[in-house]
Amino acid sequence: MHDIGVVHRTIDRPPREDVEALAPYGVSTLHEAMGRTGLMRPYIRPVYPRAVCVGTAVTVLLQPGDNWMLHVAAEQLRPGDLLVAACTTECEDGFFGELLATSVRARGAVGLVIDGGCRDVDALEAMDFPVFSRAVNAKGTVKATVGSVNVPVVCANALVRPGDVVAADSDGVVVVPAERLREVTDAARAREENEAGKRARFAAGELGLDIYGMREPLAAAGLRYVD
Repeated sequence: MHDIGVVHRTIDRPPREDVEALAPYGVSTLHEAMGRTGLMRPYIRPVYPRAVCVGTAVTVLLQPGDNWMLHVAAEQLRPGDLLVAACTTECEDGFFGELLATSVRARGAVGLVIDGGCRDVDALEAMDFPVFSRAVNAKGTVKATVGSVNVPVVCANALVRPGDVVAADSDGVVVVPAERLREVTDAARAREENEAGKRARFAAGELGLDIYGMREPLAAAGLRYVD
């Protein structure tokens, strides 16, 4: 599947206004709006509390213990891009830290999602540069083996293509295919409007048993109340 040793300089990015329209919606809402698809595995976690980012994917395929391709990818970034880094095999070494964050932010990156390790967490939090990683690990990496940039990658079990939109927050990381961006945004908006009505009913004391019409199905399933 992977094309090793190539950098695709030209990728199709969705309109910036479409990405910005998606940005207000959380990962859980977007996941539900896509029919409960698109999530990365839950071991990808923010490296500091309340980190959040939404951006257009510039993908990186790393070799284990080697962060060379992150430096290569920095040149391909445009404002609003989000780095998404996978590895040819499992590796939790510290591929990314403060200096690379400084570099990629200067190129316009809004964050990093990496199925690998990250270090310099205190500095990243002070910078408020969002990183979502498999591990926090002080172990350094080398620059010796080429991977690729802007090829389709599988990151934490989710397919990410260059130009897809990736959202990350405390609930996880979700991938929105570029061609579904407007559809998913509309579905997310409708879902939040529906939840606002339910929230008011819950706050007024109504039970989910009644709001969701659960009583009859529960009785049919054999649930009995005993006083």
